[in-house]
Amino acid sequence: MRTALTDLLGVEHPIVGFNRSPGVVAAVTNAGGFGVLAASAYKPEELDAQLTWIEEQVQGKPYGVDLLVPEKFAAGDPDNLIASLRAQIPPEHFAFVQDLLERYGIPPAPEGTGSFDEIAASLNPAGAAALLDVAFQHRISLIANALGTPPPDLVARGKAAGVVVAALVGRPKHAHRQIDAGVDVLIAQGTEAGGHTGTIATMVLTPEIVDIAGDRPVLAAGGIASGRQMAAALALGAAGVWTGSVWLSSEEDVANQAIKNKFLAATSSDTLRSPTRTGKPARQLCTAWHDEWEAAGSPEPLPMPLQPLLVNEAWQRIDAAAEAGHEGALTLESFFVGQVVGSFREVRPAAEIVRELVADCERRIADLGALLPSPAV
Repeated sequence: MRTALTDLLGVEHPIVGFNRSPGVVAAVTNAGGFGVLAASAYKPEELDAQLTWIEEQVQGKPYGVDLLVPEKFAAGDPDNLIASLRAQIPPEHFAFVQDLLERYGIPPAPEGTGSFDEIAASLNPAGAAALLDVAFQHRISLIANALGTPPPDLVARGKAAGVVVAALVGRPKHAHRQIDAGVDVLIAQGTEAGGHTGTIATMVLTPEIVDIAGDRPVLAAGGIASGRQMAAALALGAAGVWTGSVWLSSEEDVANQAIKNKFLAATSSDTLRSPTRTGKPARQLCTAWHDEWEAAGSPEPLPMPLQPLLVNEAWQRIDAAAEAGHEGALTLESFFVGQVVGSFREVRPAAEIVRELVADCERRIADLGALLPSPAV
């Protein structure tokens, strides 16, 4: 299967697999797709180690990274960033989270658990720049930006290094801004997607972005976990698909077994867009965590990165306790996932998912071709 995306990236299949797990990234790339690592999940030194490991696994095959660079965020003192940001969090927010954990009986984090404060505080252009420096020390083929127009330095460095610059968009006006910024690839992310997303459905958004993009390849994202959905994206004019949620059902994904079990039991109506984890609307599995935040008298979520600074330790504790089978933690346990979670049936290797996506897509395209009358002889 050859598209503008496969030509641009030099890959066999027009499938981009986005995940925070290096194992997923390597497996997707080695299966003929294009793996992309969620770089904002790491500190700079951790990112360096993960990219080095990926390169050892893929042996010269192309892969990329994705950064979260929000256009709107709470600013802090660069000389004392974490403390200055935490000082902006109202005491009642800390009290609410502490009370929630106590009511569900969530134990303290295991001894030796590291802090995610540094990662949360880095969700700004300065923090992204440090990760960008690391990424460009490696032989990445693509760098993607989410949550706004990429900083000019990101685009300039990408073009100077011959690295494709991509950006996620959720509305047509976002696409115009990205084109003006000089990005090479647009990712039309519909509301069905997991993580940060807008409100327009993929079926509507993709052709809108294709019409705006001109000769730039467009990837469809959101609601794509099968070959039929991939074929539909190509029919809408996309040059490929950007997939995220489907890899949460892979063996290589680092999510704990407790949340994977919840994914397997979920339906497509069991997700919601909520700012209660990151400070920006992000689709995730709906659980008691969200019920608590939406209850009368609960505080309003804070902007990014204050909300992650507020709740990241709580999520460390919830995740660890859920993995140990703690009932209260299992009730709260959640993660970012799209509406395709309702199609998850089993956990399997990422390479098998790639092969099935491609085979089913090709089969569906052939079936559609058979609907047309044979040309006259």
